[in-house]
Amino acid sequence: MISKLRSSALLGVDAFIVEVEVYVSNGLPSFNIVGLPDTAIQESRERVRSALKNAEYHFPMQRITVNLAPADVKKEGPALDLPIAIGVLIANEQMEAIPFKDFIIIGELSLNGSIRPTLRKCS
Repeated sequence: MISKLRSSALLGVDAFIVEVEVYVSNGLPSFNIVGLPDTAIQESRERVRSALKNAEYHFPMQRITVNLAPADVKKEGPALDLPIAIGVLIANEQMEAIPFKDFIIIGELSLNGSIRPTLRKCS
């Protein structure tokens, strides 16, 4: 199943919408993030995995692909942790997508599953 959520990122001091698409499929277990993520976003794989397990959700042992669109703009920082985690839960049918369709979701996850504030400013 594919889930789609909206988030936001910064380009300089300007914010732009990021569409977070998550696809969970059969295959060798992997967790790939595409769409020009920086190191902090690549590291979100570990934060998301740990946060979901510690929040007592099932982390799928399947192939997980996360696409951050637009793919031609670099995304930075850990603020996409929360939409990626929610996307994994929706794509794995552990959560309904309907409550999130009208929101922009931003948040860093701690390893224990709590949400940390993101301290970024835009104009």
